[in-house]
Amino acid sequence: MNMVKIIQKTFLIGFITITFLSACTNKQVNYAEKDVVVKNMDTTTKPGDDFFKYANGGWLKKNPIPAAYSSWGIGNVLEEELRDRLKKINIDALNAKAEEGTNAQKIGDFYYSGMDTLNIEKQGIAPLKDELAKIESVKTVTDLVNLFAYYQIIGVQTPISAGVGQDAKNSGKNLLQLYQGGLGLPDRDFYFNTDPHSSEVRTDYQNKHLSTIFGLMGYNSAEAINNAKTDYNIEKFLADSSRKLEDLRDPYHNYNKMTVSKLSLIAPNINWKTFFEAAGYKNADTVIVAQPEYYRAVNKALQLFPISDWKLYLKDKLVSGFSSYLSKPFDQEDFRFFGTVLTGKKEQLPRWKRVIDQENGVMGEVLGQLFVKEYFPEKTKERYVKLVEEMRATFKEHIDRLDWMSTKTKEKAYEKLAKVYPKVGYPDHWKDFSTLKISRASYLVNMIHANTFWHNYNANKLGKPVDRTEWGMTPQTYNAYYNPSNNEIVLPAAIFLVPGARDEDIDDAVVYGYGAASTIGHEMTHGFDDEGRQFDAKGNLKGWWQPEDSVKFTKHAQMLVDQFNGYLVYGQHVNGKATLGENIADLGGIVIGLDAFKKTQQYKEGKTINGLTPVQRYFLGYSLGWLTQNRKESLLSTIITDVHAPAFLRVNGPFSDVPEFYEAFHIKKGDKMWLDPAKRVKIW
Repeated sequence: MNMVKIIQKTFLIGFITITFLSACTNKQVNYAEKDVVVKNMDTTTKPGDDFFKYANGGWLKKNPIPAAYSSWGIGNVLEEELRDRLKKINIDALNAKAEEGTNAQKIGDFYYSGMDTLNIEKQGIAPLKDELAKIESVKTVTDLVNLFAYYQIIGVQTPISAGVGQDAKNSGKNLLQLYQGGLGLPDRDFYFNTDPHSSEVRTDYQNKHLSTIFGLMGYNSAEAINNAKTDYNIEKFLADSSRKLEDLRDPYHNYNKMTVSKLSLIAPNINWKTFFEAAGYKNADTVIVAQPEYYRAVNKALQLFPISDWKLYLKDKLVSGFSSYLSKPFDQEDFRFFGTVLTGKKEQLPRWKRVIDQENGVMGEVLGQLFVKEYFPEKTKERYVKLVEEMRATFKEHIDRLDWMSTKTKEKAYEKLAKVYPKVGYPDHWKDFSTLKISRASYLVNMIHANTFWHNYNANKLGKPVDRTEWGMTPQTYNAYYNPSNNEIVLPAAIFLVPGARDEDIDDAVVYGYGAASTIGHEMTHGFDDEGRQFDAKGNLKGWWQPEDSVKFTKHAQMLVDQFNGYLVYGQHVNGKATLGENIADLGGIVIGLDAFKKTQQYKEGKTINGLTPVQRYFLGYSLGWLTQNRKESLLSTIITDVHAPAFLRVNGPFSDVPEFYEAFHIKKGDKMWLDPAKRVKIW
């Protein structure tokens, strides 16, 4: 799916409530009153020219992007009511005088600390006084690396990015892993690309944002400008040895397992044993280094840049990382750059919404328990559990019919598909937050405690078996994921919700497009995309394809790379290689979901609803899942940083490859979405 969005259903005027003057039957009247696709349409647009606009344009015209958002769509609409309901929960918790250590106490006190602007403004940068003093006390590279370890715990970015995760080649084991990091901009390409958006972002970051941050620390204008240059030079040096977005998707290339002793040969200026112990990774003797060349660069940087430069770098990372929890000048500059310059937002969200968003990140499962009780009853869960199995069965039929895959590889594919484990709705067991310390004293301190809690939670996995029951998303998250190391699809409750509609009132055509294709089928296909296909049924990075089949798969996949490379967004080409996995999953979800839908009674009866055939409603249902629009700045940043194509291309792109789409909407040669049959991609 697209980027993580926390959601809840809401009832925006003009979104989905529909009234019709007449209908032929009682069933038609019922659907007309609750139709979740018709009202959104813009029938002045030819479906063959821009189906995304045809399906969603009516809603987009009536719902411009609010000033506080970089994008606006179905996930945002759902998110709004979640915030409203969580606000009531927080206020009730504030007034409850709950017992110390209870979830209610933590919810209420967190909200209080975030809303206590009088105290926050009075404190200014004071909550970071002790942390800044630690930076000033650094004298040697050893001191510096020790501080890196401490900052790993409290959530401050440093050049060393460590964490515990599944060993890609031994998925039952948790192993320490190192990744590239250390940058202030969202991706290494922002430091080097010459397109107008990247250049504008880079110029502002160097010449305005960084110097403003240093000025807020108390440096005079000249000092702030010089400090910004010093800080930026370290970042650019690290960026130069960081891998590009598309290169981060190669699981073999990013799997470099070695002993800590061997790691010391790559970066000898770091005492790795001491660092890992200080960071809470106890008794680590083996590590997976995703990008070894990056850590060679870190080692060189520790020699190249003097300690005084590193102190400035760390001061920026400390203050920038916590700016949202400091007084207004810090918070406003953080929003100006990361909100406005990078993504085009015009104003901040109201403070209470921002605080609740942070709380959701800190204690999401606590809030999720309340969410599922109201929004995802057992009957709804049963519908989607059943839908998963229907999609699995149809996927198997697709594998059966493949003319480019050998029997030996098919047998392995059947095995992997059969073992895809679905997690639907919400976890069976909730995380324990008893050790998380929250008080009313300081918003920033609460965030440090939260970062520490989550760091320790992750670090404590080292040396323990993988808990395959664990969820990596909360139930109220408008997203889903496939984990190749678990061979699982995780489908939070919120991803199946439609604003203003009860699940039982939505016809199968829309559900199969919205839920089966864009979510279940999409995530299931990730197990067989260019990256996921390299993991076996047990979740291990292991070759199971016949060599000739891999060649054929790559040939088909390259057609999709070429197709998406050809799409332009404000003059910038989509990165077909970086987005390949998502594009394969989108296309797979659509064709598998459609064949699953063809088995339903609604499809077989072929009756129209509000003038739309079942297959037309299926494609509209899929499009509903991507109902969103973005500001120009947001789209251009997405092209650089995201492995997902923009939402409108996640509709128009794969639909151009599906024969039934052409038939359903009478797409003809000369229409903008027309692709010659020889260029239409078919993988799964």
